[in-house]
Amino acid sequence: MQKKLKLAVLALCSSSLVVAQNTHAGKQEQTAHAMDEEAFTFTEAQLGEDNDMNDNVTILNSNSNVYASQVGFLYSPMRFRYRALNQKYNDIYINGAPVNDLESGQFRYSMVGGINQQTRNVDFALPFEDNSFSMTGLAGSNNYDFRAGSMAAGHRVTLSAANRNYTLRGMYNYGSGFNARGWAVAASVAYRWANRGYVEGTFYNSLSYYFGVQKKWNNGHSLSLSTWGNPTERASQGASTDEAYWLANDYQYNPYWGYQNGHRRNSRVVNDFAPSAVLTWDWDISKKTKLTTSLFAKYSMYKSTKLNYNNSDNPQPDYWKNLPSSYYDVWGEGNARYRTAQAYADWKTAVEWWGSKENRQIQWDRLYYANRQAAANGEDALYYVQAKHNDNMTVSLSSTLTGHVGKNRVVNVGFLLGQNLARHYQTMEDLLGARSFHNVNTYAIGSYAANDPRIQYDLNTAGTLGLGKLVYEGDRFGYDYNINVRRGQLWTSYTETLGKLHYMVAGRIGYDNMYRVGHMRNGMFADNSDGRSRHAEFVSGGLKTNATLTLGGGNAFSLGLGYEHRAPNASTAFASPEMNNDFVLDLRNERIFSSELSYQYSGSWLHANVSGYYNHMTHVTEWQNFYFDDANSFTYVSMTNMRKNYYGIELGLDFKLTSFLNFKALGTWSEAENANNADVVYLNSTKSTYNRDVVYNKGMHEASTPLSIYSGILSFHKAGWYIDLSGNYYDRIYLSYAPSLRYGSTLRTMGTALGGMDADGNYTPYAQSEGKGGFMLDASVGKSIYLRHGSLSVNLMVTNLLNNRKIVSGGYEQSRSNYTVNRTTGEATTRAYDFYRNPKKYYVNGINGMLNIAYKF
Repeated sequence: MQKKLKLAVLALCSSSLVVAQNTHAGKQEQTAHAMDEEAFTFTEAQLGEDNDMNDNVTILNSNSNVYASQVGFLYSPMRFRYRALNQKYNDIYINGAPVNDLESGQFRYSMVGGINQQTRNVDFALPFEDNSFSMTGLAGSNNYDFRAGSMAAGHRVTLSAANRNYTLRGMYNYGSGFNARGWAVAASVAYRWANRGYVEGTFYNSLSYYFGVQKKWNNGHSLSLSTWGNPTERASQGASTDEAYWLANDYQYNPYWGYQNGHRRNSRVVNDFAPSAVLTWDWDISKKTKLTTSLFAKYSMYKSTKLNYNNSDNPQPDYWKNLPSSYYDVWGEGNARYRTAQAYADWKTAVEWWGSKENRQIQWDRLYYANRQAAANGEDALYYVQAKHNDNMTVSLSSTLTGHVGKNRVVNVGFLLGQNLARHYQTMEDLLGARSFHNVNTYAIGSYAANDPRIQYDLNTAGTLGLGKLVYEGDRFGYDYNINVRRGQLWTSYTETLGKLHYMVAGRIGYDNMYRVGHMRNGMFADNSDGRSRHAEFVSGGLKTNATLTLGGGNAFSLGLGYEHRAPNASTAFASPEMNNDFVLDLRNERIFSSELSYQYSGSWLHANVSGYYNHMTHVTEWQNFYFDDANSFTYVSMTNMRKNYYGIELGLDFKLTSFLNFKALGTWSEAENANNADVVYLNSTKSTYNRDVVYNKGMHEASTPLSIYSGILSFHKAGWYIDLSGNYYDRIYLSYAPSLRYGSTLRTMGTALGGMDADGNYTPYAQSEGKGGFMLDASVGKSIYLRHGSLSVNLMVTNLLNNRKIVSGGYEQSRSNYTVNRTTGEATTRAYDFYRNPKKYYVNGINGMLNIAYKF
């Protein structure tokens, strides 16, 4: 962390959210939209920014859409995703430069965490709204303005207290505005901290900075440089089963921590720092023509630790063998041998064992003791903490030319050139008192002899004796490779207003090139892991159009249609990147059809929006990597030729009850599901053979976002006071499904007696696990006070006033079978523990809030 803080200081010494250029219906002038700070304050404090907790939220807004203008931050406690779409379909830009990760396609919110004031000026475009910085994404596009001259002039000091991920926050912002010589300077620094977050065993430690300078000349040229970063160290929360939550009597039970020498220690600590900079040249060629060119660069350093084990018992406190239901069949539907008096006595003993808080947490002192005993016997570490790293360098050049070619016609033309060099590797973080560890595939030992080259993670450093390289703290082991991506893109859009009709046509064409470079020669793939892979190339493109008809009297109808080929993301393109250079079989562009029909009414007392949408995707590829307990190995799963349907209805009503009182009603019912059974290829890390199968996942839904939400909001704004009270009901929350539970081979092995498939292929699909929804009441109270010198604003935001802690915000099914197979007879026998009925879940925080006090002068 100290290293990252030093890098942050250097970036500050070395040193825009968006001049919005929206051209929505009937509007041809450039407009600047400022987003309320509450939206970002609420989101950053509520979310874990943790990959394990599925942080694919969507930040969106549209001034003319009642529904979209509210839901981005209103539903953030549930990690809401717009139309249930993956965040890769929500395109984010800074000064017109795309900043979504070129490998995963996603924008990580932590990249701009803590710099709230810099993220206020933003231009939003919903999926079929036109804009002047892109062909709008399937889940919308946002363009933030980080130019120094766009920041509010003056000083601002903000102090905050919360009981969320962090408990204290301090921020200072300064903006000079343009002086007589055309110079503008802006700066921001913030610090967020928690010794213990809302969840026990977590902490938060983050410094955020921004510095920008801009020079504007009288000849229409402007040059701006902005740099920012957010070095953060934070401890994570783990999902667990309802049984564990019941035993701990705590819906926020966290299995990732325990005591070491009387001090709390978390096994999953994330260090994240992505110093970024953008250099922007704006040229007002004429009153009707503007050119914006941005050079964007980012160097991201991400590290996440994990407790692991070698030839020993799993140290995770909520591991299934430690749970009472692994001894006794609590469901009453399994083998009778798990319903005996002895099984029940074992169940009670396990329940009593869980009654001790020490037993519910990681017992670090015992791990150290076991390692010291192993070291005394000359053995490798039994337990250790490893760290996965993802360091990547991104550079992109983008430019947009905007021209008003007539009174009501606008043409935009733009291009992008980008490259991302991503280094993925694993290091030894802590040997936990052990003296040695070797760079060998410990999962494969037993299947192969100790001197078999296939157990080596790196044959180049294995040595002549084949023992594997000795690994010390800080050394790389297991895997080390690059995934490199190059991208080029051209796009254009045309908008025109003809009387009551406003229409838009946009198109783009792109080229993606991706390849892997291995830095270890894996023993399972000695000839296909070290060095450069072949290149995969994709030509993509698409068209989008929208027409809005204004009928008078405040009524307007809009119809949007789109079709595109989208290149697969590099993060899903490789079959097993930790082991070899192979691409996923049958890797192709996604085909996406999108459509939307909307109605809007704007009157003196009512503003209403209703939208219906339908999106259909084909040739979708999804990729997973997880520890597969059945095979005692990691497994790499590629699902291809998937078809998906996304459709639903969105409603927003804003009633003006009085000049100072509004009532808003919002709601969405959406569907997002697989339309077919996918082809699957999977590889276990203990073998070098691929397994081809069919995964019976038709009807599986997008997970960890509510598909149905209904809200009522009462807003009071008068005499500097603003009070908002919102009630939100969340429903239809699905958990991530386990493909391995639904492989054809798995179902046939189980047979109908165990809930699988018979010889004729008859099968009743496993229903996807769901999480409980429910009602949440939130409130926000604020007051603006104008002083003789400056102004003071006080705001209190409280979430989940009714303390409903039973709402599930996400989770996943466990990827393990409910049966064991006799190696001699091949007969399958059920376990006492039912993995299918014990998915891992996250529950929402109970009552929580944040108090902000800001002084502007």
